[in-house]
Amino acid sequence: MTDLHTRAAGASVQPPLSQAVGYVIVVVVGIVIALGMSRSSMMVITKVLKKTTGEDNEKTEMFMTANRTVRTGLTASAVISSWLWTTAILGSSFVGYDYGVAGPFWFAAGCSPMIVFFALIGISCKRKIPDAHTSLEVVRIRYGRIAHIVFMILCLINNIFACANMLLGASAVISALTGMHIIAATFLLPVGVTVYTFVGGIKATFLTDYFHTAIILIIACYFTIKAFTFEEVGSIGNLFDLVQAAAKRHPVSGNHDGTYLTMTSKGAILFAILHICSNFGLVIMDTSYFIKAFSAAPSSVVPGYTIGGVAYFAVPWALGTISSSLALGLENNPIFPTYPRRMTSTEVSNGLVLPYAAMAIAGKGGAAAVLLITFMAVTSTLSAQVIAVSSILSFDVYREYINKAATDKDIIRASHFGVIFFAAFSAGFSTMLHYVGIDLGWTLYMLGVVTCPGIFPMAFTILWRRQSKAAAILAPILGMATGLGVWLGTAKHFYGAVSVSTTGEILPCVYGTVASAFSPILYSVVITLIRPQNYDWAEFRKEKLGLDRVDSETTVTSSGQVEHGPRNTSSLDPRELKRWGRIAAFWSVATFLGHWVIWPLPMYGAKYVFGKGFFSAWVVVGIIWLWITMLVAIFYPIVDGGVQQILQVVRALRGRGGGLDEAFVPSVKEGSRDGEVVKVGDEKI
Repeated sequence: MTDLHTRAAGASVQPPLSQAVGYVIVVVVGIVIALGMSRSSMMVITKVLKKTTGEDNEKTEMFMTANRTVRTGLTASAVISSWLWTTAILGSSFVGYDYGVAGPFWFAAGCSPMIVFFALIGISCKRKIPDAHTSLEVVRIRYGRIAHIVFMILCLINNIFACANMLLGASAVISALTGMHIIAATFLLPVGVTVYTFVGGIKATFLTDYFHTAIILIIACYFTIKAFTFEEVGSIGNLFDLVQAAAKRHPVSGNHDGTYLTMTSKGAILFAILHICSNFGLVIMDTSYFIKAFSAAPSSVVPGYTIGGVAYFAVPWALGTISSSLALGLENNPIFPTYPRRMTSTEVSNGLVLPYAAMAIAGKGGAAAVLLITFMAVTSTLSAQVIAVSSILSFDVYREYINKAATDKDIIRASHFGVIFFAAFSAGFSTMLHYVGIDLGWTLYMLGVVTCPGIFPMAFTILWRRQSKAAAILAPILGMATGLGVWLGTAKHFYGAVSVSTTGEILPCVYGTVASAFSPILYSVVITLIRPQNYDWAEFRKEKLGLDRVDSETTVTSSGQVEHGPRNTSSLDPRELKRWGRIAAFWSVATFLGHWVIWPLPMYGAKYVFGKGFFSAWVVVGIIWLWITMLVAIFYPIVDGGVQQILQVVRALRGRGGGLDEAFVPSVKEGSRDGEVVKVGDEKI
């Protein structure tokens, strides 16, 4: 085998699939999924669910929060889905290609702790303001309209850049694999998302997220098998030898001994700091996370987010490690798409490490599989972003500033407008970024500069009663200014100019992100000390936020029984919620210490270089964890209430009148609570 050329521009790789395949996946598959949530389909499904379970999408509480009854299994699956970004699937591979085994690990460690931490935020919201729909409602009630507008802008910036990050990576991969024009992909990807989110609301995003997540994880698990049954690899030990040989051909600057097989990587640790800060911003300032927390049943928030967060760790870790190792080990082999040259910096930054690795081991089938999971990932996560923005436009703009007397129909109409508007806007914004030379790598690195300023002021709004109104308003604004100034200043200092290329380098992005994330703590504390607030959490409950609840709500309880009648969220047992809060705090600390301190830092400090046995164990544990994640995401929602609800629907449809009318349900215990058994006909459910 010949040595590879350097990462200079080389001959372009011909798309392995035709444009027709690209349009079929992006347009036809998108339309098929949308038709599953089409008006006619949803009318049938809605009618059945309304009669048998009381779920009515014509009610705002059902459309926006699924009537706050989503169980642990579906919550965990939705949490995993929420982080199955194209960025995670493609980005973890390219940081593995750049930094070695440390890259995918730190990518995963930069996601799981804050997902679990959000369980603490979510249960705190359940305790203090159980009828809220968005995080911005919490800000408005506590601090008033000026703070409300400030945080609304911060949340919208967060959603805009998050969508751009997803669309840039997905469009580049679809274009590379099929030859489809990148702008066509950018504008067509949101179409199916818009249709099913428009019709189905948050419950549609839960259900389609479940479907998409199942496909993504099945294909990811397939790659973990295919990688080691491929003749040129054969085993984990052989993959180790290939990666070790790659380090000798082109050692990694900043890694101990120049090897890819060490956690002692300067570039990877800088990325880790940047990534965990950025992701805290993406979680705390993303209203879709609050919506899913508000949608979950009170007993499901903490276990759902904890299980989902821990399970998710395996996706970027295992898939990123395997795919980047394959790319590094096989790129001097004629089977690799770029042979005889290395991948260019542009190809790596566009997220093509995973596609090229898949093409090397599985040919056109691998390319088609990556195309499918890219499409599923971007549409799944884009749907959450779209409904998050539509919730802001409907509840926080329309209901608050335009029509205070808005009815269910008015708010849903505003939500529909928000879905269409944001889908079109995000596609246009991503197109603008593409034409000025910005790609997945640039947005991945700089994302935290604009998403982090509101982290601590928002968390303090929910967790710290003393933060003052002035601090809540000024701290994120000053933090944003500080972060942008540091980011641009360090780009000029280190590289002599402020340009797209210099501002996308890791050092300026690390400095800017850290400044954006942590300077608001100082600003908030100092401003608060001047005139601290002593907020009474009971004030949250004085404002009526919930609209009319579903008239005939039916919920499967934790014991597998069914309760009917409207649930009064304000009467939830405060002692039980406080207990869940303690559990959430414990798991938040434990997850951070495990993923960020106890596991990786001793290896970093010891300058440990992986041997063949340790690398084999590392990969095997990652694969097992990934398969467990697949089982959790696919089967846990079915076991946890799914079967009972299906049986409930079937039984109701077979009863007199086909629904839960008076003839079918002769009596319902008045004021029934969790754990009580309700008679349906002559049966106890």
